[in-house]
Amino acid sequence: MDINSASTIVLQALTQATSQDTAVLKPAEEQLKQWETQPGFYSVLLNIFTNHSLDVNVRWLAVLYFKNGIERYWRRVAPHSLSEEEKSSLRAGLITNFNEPVNQIATQIAVLIAKVARLDCPRQWPELIPILLESVKVQDGLQQHRALLTFYHVTKTLASKRLAADRRLFQDLASGIYSFACSLWNHHTDTFLQQICAGDEAAAISSLERTLLSLKVLRKLTVHGFVEPHQNMEVMGFLNTVFERLKQFLECCRQVGPDSNCREKLEKTILLYTKVLLDFLEYHPYPFTSLIQRSLEFAVSYVFTEAGTGITFERFIVQCLNLIKMIVKNDAYKPAKNIEDSKPETLEAHKIKTAFFTYPTLTEICRRLVSHFFLLTEEELTMWEEDPESFAVEETGGDSWKYSLRPSTEVLFLDIFHNYSQTLTPVLLEMVQNLHGPTNVEDSAHLLIKDAVYNAVGLAAYELFDNVDFDQWFKIQLLAELHVSHNSYKLIRRRVIWLIGQWISVKFKSELRPLLYEAILNLMQDPDLVVRIETATTLKLAVDDFEFRTEQFLPYLESIFSLLFQLLQQVTECDTKMHVLHVISCVIERVNVQIRPYVECLVQYLPLLWKQSDEHNMLRCAILTTLIHLVQGLGAESKNLYPFLLPVIQLSTDVTQPPHVYLLEDGLELWLVTLENSPSITPELLRIFQNMPALLAMSSENLRTCFQIVNAYIFLSSSEFLQNYAAALCQSFCELLKDITTEGQVQVLKVVEIAIKVNPALGTHMFQSLLPSVFRGVIDGERYPVVMSTYLGVMGRVLLQNGSFFSSLLTQMAVEFHQEMDQLLGSLIEMWVDRMDNITQPERRKLSALALLSLLPSDNSVIQDKFCGIINISVEALHDVMTEDPETRTFKDCMLMSHFEEPKLTEDEEPPTEQDKRKKMLALKDPVHSVPLQQFVYEKLKAQQGLIGDQSFQTLMETVDTEIVKQLQEFLQGL
Repeated sequence: MDINSASTIVLQALTQATSQDTAVLKPAEEQLKQWETQPGFYSVLLNIFTNHSLDVNVRWLAVLYFKNGIERYWRRVAPHSLSEEEKSSLRAGLITNFNEPVNQIATQIAVLIAKVARLDCPRQWPELIPILLESVKVQDGLQQHRALLTFYHVTKTLASKRLAADRRLFQDLASGIYSFACSLWNHHTDTFLQQICAGDEAAAISSLERTLLSLKVLRKLTVHGFVEPHQNMEVMGFLNTVFERLKQFLECCRQVGPDSNCREKLEKTILLYTKVLLDFLEYHPYPFTSLIQRSLEFAVSYVFTEAGTGITFERFIVQCLNLIKMIVKNDAYKPAKNIEDSKPETLEAHKIKTAFFTYPTLTEICRRLVSHFFLLTEEELTMWEEDPESFAVEETGGDSWKYSLRPSTEVLFLDIFHNYSQTLTPVLLEMVQNLHGPTNVEDSAHLLIKDAVYNAVGLAAYELFDNVDFDQWFKIQLLAELHVSHNSYKLIRRRVIWLIGQWISVKFKSELRPLLYEAILNLMQDPDLVVRIETATTLKLAVDDFEFRTEQFLPYLESIFSLLFQLLQQVTECDTKMHVLHVISCVIERVNVQIRPYVECLVQYLPLLWKQSDEHNMLRCAILTTLIHLVQGLGAESKNLYPFLLPVIQLSTDVTQPPHVYLLEDGLELWLVTLENSPSITPELLRIFQNMPALLAMSSENLRTCFQIVNAYIFLSSSEFLQNYAAALCQSFCELLKDITTEGQVQVLKVVEIAIKVNPALGTHMFQSLLPSVFRGVIDGERYPVVMSTYLGVMGRVLLQNGSFFSSLLTQMAVEFHQEMDQLLGSLIEMWVDRMDNITQPERRKLSALALLSLLPSDNSVIQDKFCGIINISVEALHDVMTEDPETRTFKDCMLMSHFEEPKLTEDEEPPTEQDKRKKMLALKDPVHSVPLQQFVYEKLKAQQGLIGDQSFQTLMETVDTEIVKQLQEFLQGL
């Protein structure tokens, strides 16, 4: 592509690609895509985006195409890679000048220069860093800023490389430029502080931007540029200076006030200083030891004393809390149980921490966390009144909650309490004791304090296990507080039911459960929505708990389930509906079939909710989870849900539908449980399987569930299913076996084995194209035992349950192997006997014995030649499956099933699914479970003796080891 002649047409295409008219836009995008691999295209783009007279949108698009091109075609090994000549020209052009006037484009140019640097610097681009260092010194404000912006992005990118050689290169770079970076940062910082003091805010904002960029560079160099940073005086000098600079910048916050134009950038810079400390602590805990004292003094002073009044802001407090937390819980600072095994640095750090966290300091931190930071704010109380659902969701860990001050204070409280529980337990218990007795419902301050203290007791439940008699507290005080119905007391009702939820898995007697369910039943009718939602959460914790007993809950089930359903209808936010649905799912899962009388209202409502949640895939996931538990609870009665259930499964598992990205995993699980609980096949249920070939082709992590679904169809209705889908399934399996793990291979073979087991004639016929590879695998001695075991399982089923097909398969394979049938049969038996130890399941071991014995009686010389091996396998299998009655001294086949019985279930056991029943009925017909091995061996040996005569039979038996013969006779005695 000639640059001069091409510039006009590329510029025209870029202009058209910025159009809002798709008729103009689409052809332009296609044309640009075709040019991506043309030599000279990126040189044209460089000329366009560096021409400041052109339209900003066109230049922006040119930069983006250039950046995408670097990712695709810059590497030498990439298809259609750029020539070395063009790359050299482009590198030079990118750093010719740093004078881009548009901020957004300047940032993109800096990013793309960094992308090139990641691949080429320093080897192919040694001049980049020197040019950047010179450019940040120039007097021109714009050029200086753009060069500094590029310097930062290049440093950030090079610091992110993780190969050892790349890290050494970055460390060399850091050593060479660290002094310069420090002086640059100091210069811009001092300039900013002087301009702020002089009241020149406009100039100060410009200097602050440079301070921020130079600090970003220093952060990357400091954290990633040195193997032993504590040995470098400049690095440690910079880190110690950070505390002084932080104090100066915090004073600037006080000086400029909250409404200043530079306030936002000032806060960003302060946060960046704290990130320098946090990053250095994370990557270099031992070198950080000398900074522990100053860090703790600084953070505790600004967060827990009056020093921070009027100048701190929320995100800064969060960072300070994180700094304290990381020091408190850092494993590098915890001595080993045997002190002699600890590093000197660890002991030094522990000594500093111990000296700092004195009783007065810990007590003050604990009290201030609880009585100041744990208090609900005016903003939160207003949200409770005006938007209760958002309040409830945030309090249970919504996205915005994760990044707010409250979780940071709670996490620090937990970490400090865990590490210093002996000191802090009496402090917290004293706070609880001070709140004992009735609280004036009109005293809002006292209510807020009680809420905060109860919050602390809930958070520290595990630490307080030995110090709080929660059962007594529950009976004497907490239950009474739940019955205070005054509107103002809703704070405490909600906090107490939350508190119980925190303690329920820690220390809560089983006999108190009915009292709790009674309280939950009352609170689910509370006039306040937040209280009802919190109560639902505690209910989930209660039924999820190990101590849950269904019989204790049953008297309350109908009423509570009805109230949960009402709550589900009342809430309007997607997140809240999801939360309530999870509670409902949990209840259904735990009570199982006991839910059947009470689900009609939910069954009628879920289709409407599914329709309303068309744009909310995560809510639909929650509905799918509820349906899974609902189907399991309803069992065979779930067939009544099919008009709603089957279209839901169809949509969720259709890979051509966009929602499948979110719904597939739960949709497959629902499909499986629907089949497992289905009493009979329906045309609609059969039709959904059309989705399966595409799912198998994906070979995703859901493949195991897909195989379980295939097996469930075979158990449900093998004839209809195999006749409709075996051909497509066989094709999918053939494709899968070309590129699949050993486990996946076994799963495919298990489907074939089950199909033959359930329906021998149809199974062998439908999967006949796969059976030659199984035969080959046995003959070739498959090296993976688990695969060989499955091969032998399949061959055992074919030989035992469809002998005529086995004969035709043997004929086919003899032609392929260019061997006589008898010779090939001999090789098969020999390999079978040799690899019997690969089979570990008793069922398959018995199957092998039955299958090989089915070759008897025979006058075939090859089979008689392998008679010894067949007897050996039979005796091994007898040892596996025969159990001796100690009283009668007779043997019994433990694999036998004589009749179907509904099992007697304990309370914790789930009732059998329809599929479990089908498997039991199938087992009654399965030779493995219906044919006594002892009898079968005896009859086959008798038949062989009858066929060849006593003398020849005696000769055959003499080929068997005498010890094996003795064991065989013991098993057969009495027959």
